[in-house]
Formats: sequence, structure tokens, C-alpha cells
Amino acid sequence: MIIDYVGVKEVSGSLIVIDGVSDVSFEEIVEIRLDNGTVRQGRVVQIDGDRIVVQVFEGTKNISLNNTRTRLKGHPMELSLSSEILGRVFDGVGRPIDGLGDIFPEKKMNVNGMPINPVARLYPKNYINTGISTIDVLTTLIRGQKLPIFSGAGMKHNELAVQIARQAKISSDEKENFAIVFAAMGVKNDVAEYFRRSFEESGVLQRVVMFLNLSNDPVIERILTPRCALTAAEYLAFEQGMHILVIMTDMTSYAEALREFSSSKGEIPGRKGYPGYLYSDLASLYERAGMINGKKGSVTQIPILTMPNDDITHPVPDLTGYITEGQIVLERALEGEGIYPSISVLPSLSRLMKDGIGQGYTREDHSSLANQLFACYAKVKDVRSLASVIGEEELSEADKKILKFGKEFESKFINQGFSEDRSIKKSLDLGWKLLSMLPQKDLDRVDDAILEKYYQEEKAGDKK
Repeated sequence: MIIDYVGVKEVSGSLIVIDGVSDVSFEEIVEIRLDNGTVRQGRVVQIDGDRIVVQVFEGTKNISLNNTRTRLKGHPMELSLSSEILGRVFDGVGRPIDGLGDIFPEKKMNVNGMPINPVARLYPKNYINTGISTIDVLTTLIRGQKLPIFSGAGMKHNELAVQIARQAKISSDEKENFAIVFAAMGVKNDVAEYFRRSFEESGVLQRVVMFLNLSNDPVIERILTPRCALTAAEYLAFEQGMHILVIMTDMTSYAEALREFSSSKGEIPGRKGYPGYLYSDLASLYERAGMINGKKGSVTQIPILTMPNDDITHPVPDLTGYITEGQIVLERALEGEGIYPSISVLPSLSRLMKDGIGQGYTREDHSSLANQLFACYAKVKDVRSLASVIGEEELSEADKKILKFGKEFESKFINQGFSEDRSIKKSLDLGWKLLSMLPQKDLDRVDDAILEKYYQEEKAGDKK
């Protein structure tokens, strides 16, 4: 039996309150029919006896207290899914906006996802090649990992997201089963158009599923955008057997939408006004990455977030760092020097790379090379600090070599063109070429056999 509830008790921001409701479930979708015949969607976000609070996706403007009709749909928010979603563009709640018509679903899935049994999880192995040397060599992205990018306002994280989506690939025998799910939250129209145009022009749109929530869309839809994107990723990975890379930008916009929603419900705020459950809410998204025993596919996440005032201790990056397996940090000083991508090497790490690189995955020398590059670049920072005190001309010859290495490392290894796609072999060889600027005896993080094989002594002689 279908029941329409006529009238609402209260309207507050994006929320409406309805009394006398029975047989309702949390997160249930409701249909709200206005006086003028328009229909809006909402979801139940609070239940108190026979009183419910409904979050209206399209906003509460023109909703009448007396004549609004509300109908419970009997199920949570669901996304229509089929293999046809590849190459399509959707809005923040999964409605097609590319003019190609609706999706004819093979399946509908709850956007809130299903918890993965920890016992069924497989340990992430094998890597995803992004074509960016700093990521591939020093903070390698592993299939099934969640590896966020910490950026700042106005920095080139959008360009980096596009480059990763355009260049990312897996081993050749499985490359046909690789695709990207791209979710943008709270972006301006010109940024959304930049993403769409970039994918079209580079010819990768046919293997990308895009979800675009614009800054002028209802803020409440922003809360659903990453959930829709991850639901699409889970369908392609665990139902279709594909390896999916999910890129989500900007998670700070998502967190601010969550803060606004929490405030409208009258909840007690936590740090900087964010709700106290921000950690568990972010975890409910990030933990949807992974690999499952008995399933061929995998879901890998790269959430991108901007740090307000470049503050890495801000609640959003701080809590994200607790949940994810490492981070890639962008540095404003490097970007000011014209270096792209401006990845700050020392605070960036990938906690899972040790088991997805080396012999059988990338190359036998990968781990040793990464350790040595980290160690040498750390010395560069120390020598630069010393030079700022005593002057560069007072440094020893060894320290001057370290400084020269640092300049070359930043200009040739970290810095690369927006359209430059480096293979893992090219990136590793470039690392050895730079290390060969330093005396072999100073490379103490590499065992002798690998050093003998890859150290380019003749190149070191040419640098004198």
C-alpha cells in the first residue's frame, strides 16, 4: 500500500520534519511532490519515534507546510548500473548530463555500499603506473591502496588529477580491464569543463566514468557524489572484474558540505566546526578501496584535498592521514619555482609500496634506489639549511656536490611536463643517472651487487 503524507511540520535549511510516519528506515529515499507538480528527492537522516527528518537534495525553496505530499520509496538511494556507464558523464547524484540518455540498468546498487568482510580482503599487491616519476619511484601507487594527495588552494592539483587519469595504466596483459572513475565535488563550471575537455581531447573518456558536482549545485548533493562514484567503481571492479582507479577531488569541499549538513541538524560541532563523526564518515568512503578474495577486480583510491592555509594539521588532512596508507604532499615553494608536479618528496610516502615493487613487479633495484634518493634528498635539505647560515662558498666540496644533486633532482626528476608520460624503466634509469653525480662510496643505502650493476660511473666522470 502506497501512503502519501500531506504537509510538513517544519522546514529548516535543507531539512524538512514530518510527523506521524510509521514503517520508515534510516537512509530511505522519499519523493516530495510540491503544489506546482514538481518532484524532488530526499533521504531520511533522522528518526525519532513517529517523527522523521528528511534531507532534500534539491533544496527546500517553495516547499509548503500544508500541501506538500511526501511518499516513502521503501529503499535507500540506489544507482543504476551497467557496463554502459563507461565513457558517460553524470551529475553528483548519478543522473546523466551528457545528453546520451538514461542508463538501462543491469543492476541497481545501494550508494552507501556494503561493508567488506576484513577476512575476505586481499593484501594489495602490484602497482599502477602513473607516468609521473616522483610517484612511481618514491611513493608507488599499489592496486587496492588509498593514497591521498594533499594540496593547497590555487595549486595545480587539478592538472595533476587529469595527468594521472590520462596516463595511469597497469601491466599490459590486463590493460583492457583498467578504467577510471572520476568524481569532482564543488567545482566551478570552468573547472568541470576543463576536466571533461581534457579527457575528450586525450581520447581516454571512453574508459572514464565522470561524476560532476558543481559549486552551484545543492550542497547536500555533494555528500552523495563520492558515494555514487565508489558504487560505480565497486560494480565495475567486483561485478565486471575490472581494475578501477577512483580519483576524487576535492574532499575538503565534501567535508565542508558535511559540516553544513551537521550544523543544520543542530549537532554539537567538533574541531573547527566539523561534526564529531568526521573521522568515521571519511573512513566509510576510504575503506571502500581494496581487493576481495574470489573477485578479479580492485578499487584503488586517490582522494585529493586542499589544506586550508596549507595546514597539514587541519582536521580533514589530519584525519585522512590516519585512515589512508600514506600521502602525496604538494609543496607551494616548489610550485613557486616553476616545478610541476610540485611534489614534496620527504613528507610523502606510500606505506604499501614495499610489497608491490621490485623483482616481478617493477625492477629489482627499485626499493634500494628509492631509499637512496630519499636519503640523498634529505641531505640536500640539511646542506641548504647550513648554506643559509654560513654561505654556499664556505661549504665543503662534498656538500657542494650534494647541493648540485639537489638542483638536478628537482629540475629533472621531480619536474616533468604535463604531457610527459615516463615509463617505470625511464624513471628508474633517471634516478640512477642523478645518483651517479655523487661518489659511489656515499651511496650507503644500496647493496654492492645492485650498485655495481646500475651505478653509471662514466656519467659521474662526465660531470666533473
